[in-house]
Parts: sequence; C-alpha cells; structure tokens
Amino acid sequence: MSPIDDILGEGGELEQRIAGFRVRSQQLEMAHAVDDALKSAGTLVCEAGTGTGKTFAYLVPALLSGLKVIISTGTKNLQDQLFNRDLPRIRDSLGQSVSAALLKGRANYLCLHRMDSAEFDRRAASPKTMELLAQVREWGRKTRRGDIAELTMIPEDAPIWPLVTSTIDNCLGQACPDYSKCFLVEARRNAQEADVVIINHHLLCADFSLKDEGFGELLPMADAFIIDEAHQLPAVANNFFGTSVSARQLQELCRDILTIYSQMKMKQSEVQEVANALDKSVRDFRLLLGLDERRGAWAELAADSHHLKALEQLHEKLADVIEVLEALKGTDESLDACCERAGQLSRHLDLITSDEDADSNVRWFETTRLGFRLAQTPLEIAEAFQKQMQSHANAWIFTSATLAVGGDFSHFCSQLGIKESETACWDSPFDYRKQALWYVPEGLPEPSHESFVEKLVESVIPLLEASKGRAFLLFTSYRALYRASEMLEEKIDYPLLVQGSAPKGELLDRFRELGNAVLLATSSFWEGVDVQGEALSLVVIDKLPFASPGDPVMQARLDAIKKRGLNPFMQYQLPQAVISLKQGAGRLIRGVEDRGVLVTGDMRMLNRPYGKIFIDAMPSFSRTRQQQDVEQFFSGESA
Repeated sequence: MSPIDDILGEGGELEQRIAGFRVRSQQLEMAHAVDDALKSAGTLVCEAGTGTGKTFAYLVPALLSGLKVIISTGTKNLQDQLFNRDLPRIRDSLGQSVSAALLKGRANYLCLHRMDSAEFDRRAASPKTMELLAQVREWGRKTRRGDIAELTMIPEDAPIWPLVTSTIDNCLGQACPDYSKCFLVEARRNAQEADVVIINHHLLCADFSLKDEGFGELLPMADAFIIDEAHQLPAVANNFFGTSVSARQLQELCRDILTIYSQMKMKQSEVQEVANALDKSVRDFRLLLGLDERRGAWAELAADSHHLKALEQLHEKLADVIEVLEALKGTDESLDACCERAGQLSRHLDLITSDEDADSNVRWFETTRLGFRLAQTPLEIAEAFQKQMQSHANAWIFTSATLAVGGDFSHFCSQLGIKESETACWDSPFDYRKQALWYVPEGLPEPSHESFVEKLVESVIPLLEASKGRAFLLFTSYRALYRASEMLEEKIDYPLLVQGSAPKGELLDRFRELGNAVLLATSSFWEGVDVQGEALSLVVIDKLPFASPGDPVMQARLDAIKKRGLNPFMQYQLPQAVISLKQGAGRLIRGVEDRGVLVTGDMRMLNRPYGKIFIDAMPSFSRTRQQQDVEQFFSGESA
C-alpha cells in the first residue's frame, strides 16, 4: 500500500483519528491522480462531485510531496476554512511538520498608516464611523496578523474598512513610515518561508498581471499550484488581464489628496481646488450616464457627444491634478504617491479611450448606484494564462465540483489555453436517487412569457407548505427576484429573506438559525454557499442560467467565436450555462444525511434539443412532474 492508502484508505490514519471520516473510493482515486501530477510536474484537470472530499484528496498528497505548494481557492471564506480547519486536521493526523501560511490581498490587512490618518478623512466625520474607528484602533494595538476578518463584529461591507486598509493604488510601499510594522509585509514574508501557501484566485491573477507590468511577484515561487473551485478562475482572470478606471479609484485619489492636505496644513490652495474639481467631474459624469445600473458597449457611450465631452473634461481635471502635484514633488512622500496614482489612471484612461488593439479587446462601461467603471477586456485570456503557466513550469492541478460538460473538459481548458493535461471525473458518493427528487412543474409558460414569474411562484407556494419553508429560491435576474418577493410576502407565513436586505453572511446565518426560512437570491448564492442539514430542503431555480447576450463583453466574445466559423451558442453559452446550473443544484445535497427537492421551471430543458445536455450533466436525481410526488417526498412517503 502507498502512503496515500495508509492515510485515506480503509483503517487508515484519518479514519482512526478524525471522527465521522468516511473512506471514499472517489477520494482515494483523486488523491492518487493529484500525487501523480505532483511527481511528474504535469497538469491535471479534474471534477469531483459534491461529497467526494476533494479538499483532503489534494491536501494529503500536497503535504506528503515535500514540494512548495500554492493552493488557490475561490473565496476568502474558503481560504480561512482551509487554513484554520482542514489543513491543521490533516497535518495533525499525519504528524507532519509542514509549515503553512495564509496570504490574502492587501485590502484584507489593517494599514497602520491609513488608520492613523483616518480621522482626517471627511468620510470619518459621522459618529458611527468614528465609533468603528475606535474599535479598529483598539484591536489594532493587539492583533498579531492584522487580518480584518478577525473583527467579526464589524460587517465586511462597513464604511470604515476603506479608511483603514490600503489598495495597490494608495499603498506607499517601502516609503511608508510604518513599513517595518506592516501586517501585509509580514504575511508575505511568512508566505515566502512556508511549505504550503493558501491564497485566492484574485491574488493569484493579481500577481500574474503585476508581473506582466514589471512590478515583480507578490507570491513566492512554487513547485506546484493547486487551483480549487477552478470553474471561477477564467472569469477572475479576465478582470485582471484587462484595464479599467473606476469612479471609486478617482474619488479615493481625491479623498487621499484632501486628507494629506488637511494633515499637512498646506497653504497651496490649488491642491484642494484641483482635487475638488476632479471629484465634481467624476460625479457629473456619473449623473450624465443616467440613473439605471447597467453594462453597455463603448459604442453606446461614444454615440452621445455629451458623454464624450464630459469624459474629456474628466480627463482634463485629472491632468490638472497631475500638474499641481508634480510641482510639489519631494515635499511629501504620500503626495508623491498620489501623483504616481494619478499618472497611472491617466495612462489607463488613454488606453481605454484610444481603443488600442481593437481586434483582441472589447471596450465597455458599467454604472453602479453611485459609480461607474470604464474598461477594456481581452476577448481571450488563453495565451496570457498559458504564458504564466509555462513560465513557472511546475505541476498544475485544477479541480472543482463543476468543470466538465457531460464528462468533457474542452470548454474549461480552451478558456485557459490548456492543451495537454490529464483529465478525470469522479461522481459524488451521495445516493441522489434516494436523497433527492427533481421536479419540473407542468403547465408553466416559456421563460420569456410575461406571466412566467407569477406562474412559477404560484406553483412553488404549495411546495413551500410541504417543505415547511427551508428553501432557496434562486433567480437569474433581479427583476424576477423582486417580483417573487412581492408575491410571497402576501402568501406565505415563513420568514422571508431577500438578497440585498442584509450582507450575504448575515442572511445565511439567519437562514440557518431560523430553520424554516425562505431565501430569495440571484447569482452570488448559486455557489460557495453550504447549508447542511434540514434548514435547506428545497431549491428552486427559475431559468436555465444563460448569460445575458446583451452584455457587451459576452456579445463581443460570441462575435469573435462566430468569425472563426464556430457556433457561439454550442461552444460557449451552452457549456457556461450547464456549469452554472450544476452549481445552483449543488446547493441542495451537502451531506450524506441531507434530503431535498430541486425544482426547475424552465421548459426548454424538456422541449429543446440542447435540453438533454443539461439533463445528462446533472446528478442522478429521481425525477417527477407531479406535485403530489413532492408532497409525498416531504411527508416521508416513497415517491
């Protein structure tokens, strides 16, 4: 027997040492495949169904390998879970002395310099923010890691965090007076020395893009990379390999300049004047773009002469800031850093507005409630990502519960330019036929019909009674979400939780605590949400999750595929939607004791030729179109 069998197999170390550990053949097979890839410095792309235990399947060979391994996850929550729970359990069980480090992006660490300056920021003027600042300062004197996740009593979206953390734009680097005490520097130092480093996809891609710009690497050189939740990586990488300028970046520049101005008690009033003028220009441009929150093609913005004139004025105000700050160079390091930021923003704005490399990039704009973003995104990142993989020339393992479409990995691999790899699929060990029922209601109209949401909600209400709440209702649009919320408020007695009414973490905590709640949400709850047990017994998905063809980046990507003589629907839209549906359905059964019903309301799965691809890609649920089968399932009778 190999060391991996001794640990993960029958009578192995983990079965003896970890309560509730179950030996799974899928987990063992995956661990051996990961081990082979690590030893051969090869590439492995694999899908492991929910319940396989893929975390242990890659941690065990990683810890045994003696290699320096970087593990990248989809979210900060998964990072914390890996570092604080999973990795210590494996390491302790093996008696290994492998060192590990957790490394997050700089905005996750307290910046001592910005904390000391926060009271001069006009955003700190409210009593509530000053109260939060006092809490942060008290914690800041005691914390060893400076990870803001330690301050659990302050929500992650609280307005205090931008005041006391840094971004790549406003970090002073070695010029910072608190550099020797910097928590981020210490975290990076630990990562350099550790055997295993746990990061997230945003940090991985930020490191790749920074190295391309000549800023050096944030992450230590490694022998192997393990990418968990790998289905998220192409979308994250797309953001980092592009260029953008946002209202937030410009307004934070203005605020930082004004904060420094207040601290230094400067006499040069033109500093204040140009910063305020730029801030006003940013707000004027946002108002001109209209009240709606939307994403649009650059041609739409460029077609309006008023938009172009306002954008030109914004650029001029930014140039005024640069001119004034350059005249003061050398008077203050923080002000010099602001001058460099302004120059970089100006160069990015030049790149976006000049439409450079139009054949390989798409330009677009986006409006949020108070801000905007102007962006240039590459149509494909395969070549850029392959450049990074080859420059490391190490083992690469990509894994997720949803990477393949009918056992085929070509869609995922083509996005990242992966041409030579070992691939493997392991089904979930759960008994889906006994644990879950898949119900498609009869009589629903096409999803495009104006009455679709109303009919779907009407068909779901009796199911909510049968399940006694305990449901996720997942929608592909906010419009559908809000309409369903209006209807259910009047028709059910169970607690109703609606995305946007509170932070995501708080909504999930309340859902678990209540035990009979109905949660309505959109895409951000389709994945990375784990509710085990009876609190979640019904998942409703309104439509097949096709990405909006109206999205400018999506449309440009589809046009590029069409120009190559391929079918954009079959090559891109369909596989993306299949993977998204698998993610949404994956919320239902999270443990061997879980039971539940999946409801999908989209008839296209049954009456369109491509519907079979969705059905074949899903777990082997029992299936029905009869409401009474659902009611019997929840009453404990056999359906």
